[in-house]
Amino acid sequence: MADRDLHVAGTGPGRAPVDEGRGRGARALGRLLLAAFLGFAGIGHLVAPESFAAQVPPWFPAPDATILVSGLVEIALAVALVVAPRRLRPAVGWVLAAFFVVIFPGNISQFVTRTDAFGLDSDLARGVRLLFQPVLVAWALWCTGAWRDWRTRRSAAGRSAAGRSVDGGAPHP
Repeated sequence: MADRDLHVAGTGPGRAPVDEGRGRGARALGRLLLAAFLGFAGIGHLVAPESFAAQVPPWFPAPDATILVSGLVEIALAVALVVAPRRLRPAVGWVLAAFFVVIFPGNISQFVTRTDAFGLDSDLARGVRLLFQPVLVAWALWCTGAWRDWRTRRSAAGRSAAGRSVDGGAPHP
């Protein structure tokens, strides 16, 4: 293991080095699979936009533009998952997770309006699709290292705050 892959999680009792390389191959594979999924879906938006009309809520303006823009965003996010340097991947993960949250109302609309598309021709199938959306959010955060990065920063901030005194932020002796 290279030195750059070893990160000391903190100091003091019970603090052990953490191997940041652990799971890297699985995350890379997950990132590439998610990129392929997004790229395929994004291209589908462009070549068969009528298939995606079921996911645009009836109250939403400009459904054709919505399908086009969401397809372009999916393609851009797929590319970002593949080409973003390691230091930017957590940001890509947060943007992708937010995208999955933003498009969720379309999936809810498809369920509520009972619109068939993509083989989702029953309430059960559409309901299962709704349950998959949080999995996509978690997948985006995991495979980009965004979740790990957030936990690491949060932990470091907590350790930093714990070392400050109430009288102006100076460390305790």
